[in-house]
Amino acid sequence: MSDPRAIERLTHVEAIKVLKARYFRAVDTKDWAGLAELFCIDATLDAGVAVRDGRDEIVRTMSRALADVVSVHHGHMPEITVADDRSATGIWAMDDHLEWPTQSTERGAPVGFRGSGHYHDHYRLDHDGRWRFRSVVLTRIRIDPLAGGMATR
Repeated sequence: MSDPRAIERLTHVEAIKVLKARYFRAVDTKDWAGLAELFCIDATLDAGVAVRDGRDEIVRTMSRALADVVSVHHGHMPEITVADDRSATGIWAMDDHLEWPTQSTERGAPVGFRGSGHYHDHYRLDHDGRWRFRSVVLTRIRIDPLAGGMATR
């Protein structure tokens, strides 16, 4: 017997994949206004340092932390579960490369790291019909410093 809601769930999964792709692109291109549109107003983000509460605080923190960083983020192998018509969860394997150009020039070698880990996301279908991040938790499994070492803040 076929599931009459299967197409609807697949449509939600595809929309969530686009949401995550936009997240990575917004971070890497420093599109902070675009990034803000991807989060619920009451979202949380935990990247391993401290939990940020609220869309404005998330974007403010990320824009400051990554202002002078060249970053490349890749997410793959999504495990997305649609819980109901308005909520879903996802786990994404991720790899990223972050380099601090000014410190790299000063040290004569790339400063930063390559990282690997997982994003654990909760999504909500918002009032305007768009999927947004309700919470994002980044757990790193590995961090490999670049030749110039880790960045100093």
